[in-house]
Amino acid sequence: MSYLIDSDWLIDAFLGVPTAVNLMAQLRDDGLAVSIVSYGELFEGAVGAPDPATELARVRRFLARLALLPLDDPTKERFAYLRADLRRRGQLIPDLDLLIAATALQRDPTLLTRNTRHFARIAELRLYQPR
Repeated sequence: MSYLIDSDWLIDAFLGVPTAVNLMAQLRDDGLAVSIVSYGELFEGAVGAPDPATELARVRRFLARLALLPLDDPTKERFAYLRADLRRRGQLIPDLDLLIAATALQRDPTLLTRNTRHFARIAELRLYQPR
C-alpha cells in the first residue's frame, strides 16, 4: 500500500467532502489502506447516528473499497517502542494516533493526515502533504 488514510481524511471522504473524495480518487491507483483503528472510529460515528443499522451498512460499503491493515504483533510492538520514546521525550500523543503511526511505520505506506501536529513528532514517519 502506498498510502494509509488517517481518520480525518477517511471521515471527510465518507461524508462526501469534495476535497477528500477527489484526493482519494487521485491516489487510488497508488494503493489506499486504512488501519483497523480508523475503521473503529468510523463505526463509532455510525452507532451514534439516528439510524445506526443503516449508517453501519453505509460505512461497511464505503470501507469495502479499501484495504484493511490490522494490528498484528509487530505493529503493537512498534507502538510500544514509539510510546515509550515519546513518553521519555515528554511528547506523548493519543494512543489511537500512535497505533495508526505504528501501522504506517510497520507496513511502510505514507500517512495521509491533516494532524501533522501529532504525527510530526515521529521523525521516521512519512506524511503526505496535499497541495
